[in-house]
Amino acid sequence: EEEGGGGFLMLFLAPIAALIIQMAISRSREFVADAEGARILGDPQPLADALRKIESSVKQRPMEVQPATSHLYIINPVFGGLAGLFSTHPATDKRIAKLQEMRGQFKPEMKAAVA
Repeated sequence: EEEGGGGFLMLFLAPIAALIIQMAISRSREFVADAEGARILGDPQPLADALRKIESSVKQRPMEVQPATSHLYIINPVFGGLAGLFSTHPATDKRIAKLQEMRGQFKPEMKAAVA
């Protein structure tokens, strides 16, 4: 009687696990995009400052957001609960911390070429 229970449980849990993995990949791509943006700018600080401003604005003026479109935003518009687990974006403070770690990695000529 108990033999089919594991298969039913996997039928339910597999799509959830796949979604969590997909969201984790999306979050890692955001870090890569941030790093590339910092490299293009020649300095990670302007990008970190912009992320702070955007997040502050989102928190001051929250909008009605459909979770299905949250991946289209620069800052994750869905807060609280298990949002971090299913978020397409890493937490802004983590993005800023990674950008701060990049300070000093760019040569002066890289900055001059962008300016």
